[in-house]
This record gives sequence, C-alpha cells and structure tokens, in this order.
Amino acid sequence: MNYFRISEHILKIYINGDIMNFRTDLACELKTDLNKKTGGVSAKEEKYGEIIINTITVENEIGERLLGKPKGTYYTFTLPEYSENSTDNITVKLICTRLRHLLPKKQGTVLVVGLGNRDITPDALGPFASKNVLATRHIRSEILAENDFEDLKPVAVLAPGVLGKTGIETLEIIKGAVNTVKPSAVIVIDAFAARSAERLGKTVQLASSGICPGSGVGNSRKAVNGESLGVPVISIGVPTVVDALTLAGDAAGENANLPQSISEMFVTPREIDLIIERSAKIISESINAALQPAYTIDEINDLL
Repeated sequence: MNYFRISEHILKIYINGDIMNFRTDLACELKTDLNKKTGGVSAKEEKYGEIIINTITVENEIGERLLGKPKGTYYTFTLPEYSENSTDNITVKLICTRLRHLLPKKQGTVLVVGLGNRDITPDALGPFASKNVLATRHIRSEILAENDFEDLKPVAVLAPGVLGKTGIETLEIIKGAVNTVKPSAVIVIDAFAARSAERLGKTVQLASSGICPGSGVGNSRKAVNGESLGVPVISIGVPTVVDALTLAGDAAGENANLPQSISEMFVTPREIDLIIERSAKIISESINAALQPAYTIDEINDLL
C-alpha cells in the first residue's frame, strides 16, 4: 500500500493521535494546482463540453517524490452524471485518441488484462470490461481475409482473477502470458480508489506507468509495469470506492480524531452496478476503437 502525501490544504485526520493520509489511486488528487509546473511535474486542463481532461506528466525522480507516482503521463477524464449515450460516445473518442498516443508506434499484438474479482461488484470492473474487448490473435489470417476482416489487429485478452482464488500472484500469470504472446504492449484495466466521493463512477484515469493492483485499498500486490514485464504497460480504470476515513474526516472537519475501526473500511455507492456497467462499456469500447482503427465501434460490437 502506498500512502501518499495529499496536497497542503487537505484535512488532518488523527487515529490514536497519529496523522493518517488519505488513500487514492488518482494522480489528479495528489496535486491540486493543475495549471502550473512544479519541479518535475507538469499539468494542464482541457474542456470538451461537459468533459474535463487533466493531463499530469511526472517527468523525473523529483516529480516522483513530489507526487508519489512513478514517471509517466496520467490522463484524468472527469465525466458528467450518467446521461445520454452521446456523452459517453464523446468520452470513448477522447479516451481512444489518448490511448493511441500511449501505444507503441510499431504495434504488434496487444495483451489486454482485466484485473479484479468478478464476484465483488466494486472490484469487477476489469473482468467486466475485458470480456467485451475483441480478441483476435487466435484467428488465422486466411479466415480473416475470407471474411473481409484482414485489417483486424491481433489482440489477446486475459482475466487472471485474484490471488485468493487462484493461489497465483497476478503478476506471475501476466508474465506467463507475456512470455507466450510476446505483445508489443499490455493494457491493464482495474477498479481504483478515490479520495473524493464525487469522483466515484465519474472519473477515468489512463496512465503510461502501469499499475500496482490493490494499492488504493491497502492490499497492494506486485506492480504490473514496464519494469516487471519488459514491455510498455498502460493502465486504465475508474474509481469505485472511497475510504470511510475520508468521508468521516470531511464530515468531522479539521483535526478530527477518529476511532481505529474506521481506518480499514471502504464505501461504494448504492448504484455501483450501474457504475460498473457504464464504466466497463466506456473502457471496452475505447480499447476496441484504439486497437482496431479500421472499424467502427458498431462493427466491432457485431463481432463480439
């Protein structure tokens, strides 16, 4: 678990007299001044109608120490409340464009990995999204040509489950797949934790630095990144939980002293089923659009 130092104005929360830091997987919540360059971190904000895109770049080791995140580019898409499909269609196009920017220029097979536990709804984003990513690596080229799909790019999809069910570290499973498939890049999908309850289900983070599964909820596993796999790793996810410490601290105010029991509790919205459904659709369609540029989303959906 990485405990990050959140920006200066965050409330101080005490448990048994010790200051507790908030948990978050979102780079944008670790830096509040998104319009200035500070040390090794640069940031900018763009608006596309109701959608806000914050881009944070951690440029060097100084930036890593300042933000508590590894070097890389972090895109945060802040979305409106669940609305008409037109808004989500725009979101897909915006995410797709930036995902293509992070992918290697010489793109071979791409391995898409859906992390999480499909039996626990707030943690099921990865498995739910990955099952709607079009897998094509197994289709022979002559079959593709016969059916006028010769422009389909090779994609492999994996949902490795969780250590408690498989007895195998997630990284070990992914490494085995990488050694076999030899992808040019890996895209990892996971559910995140947020500092702000307002971001649950309404934020997508896309990053070039990989991921440390479970870090936001204090159950950190081995990092899935370029260093551990030997290929570029791109992470994408949506926050689905916020820790109870954050909510209680916001309600109690400055210098709140809270009981120990609250520090390991997490809260998820009651409409989490809809959040997972919407988020999985946005992510899977964004990945399909980025990996299969010769086809429309509707054409890809017809092949699933």
